[in-house]
Amino acid sequence: MTSENQIPRATAQRLPIYYYYLSTLNDAGIKRINSSEISEAIKFDAATVRRDFSYFGALGKRGFGYDVSALLSFFSKVLSQDKLNKVAVVGVGNLGQALMKNNFSHTSNIEIVMGFDADDDKRSIKLVNEMGKSVPVYHVKELEERLHANNITIAILTVPEKAAQEVTDQLVAAGIKGILNFSPIRITVPSSVRVQNVDLTTGMQTLIYFVDNFKNIKSAK
Repeated sequence: MTSENQIPRATAQRLPIYYYYLSTLNDAGIKRINSSEISEAIKFDAATVRRDFSYFGALGKRGFGYDVSALLSFFSKVLSQDKLNKVAVVGVGNLGQALMKNNFSHTSNIEIVMGFDADDDKRSIKLVNEMGKSVPVYHVKELEERLHANNITIAILTVPEKAAQEVTDQLVAAGIKGILNFSPIRITVPSSVRVQNVDLTTGMQTLIYFVDNFKNIKSAK
């Protein structure tokens, strides 16, 4: 397979979408599909689908298309669906609690196993996720010890803006390799750490812009 560094970020962001669509096809008993059919279903143009798949080698055959089961198995390994990825939430406010309770219920390979907060009172919160498991909350002072003990390398950051960089530095020092950042600032990390920013305010403002300025367009992608 082509090395990770050669896979464009935009392609990497589309991989889970391909995976979950292929999962629905497989569950429905569909054996074969082509790029045009994938394009029609997930609203990426067929050329983009073929280009994304080409980064991983010859996944299909001309005139045949793609074997759904084989493609699903391939992307399952690419997306580490065959292993449990343990995650910690730092910042147990309303958003952090909601994430911990939901626990990515649409997938079985991600589990939020603990939370951290600077507020001592948060440790008394009793959180139970959708699988019925209790999710403990610890003081942020215990962050490094707990992450190391549980071999956690992925964290979700839901702290206020003023604390975001300081907490990020603690996560990096604790060995975190990936951060899903819900804070409103762009955090600074070493090149060895990956950050995925989720900016709800910017996303909503962008949506409002399109609604207000493209009222005569039937479909804006």
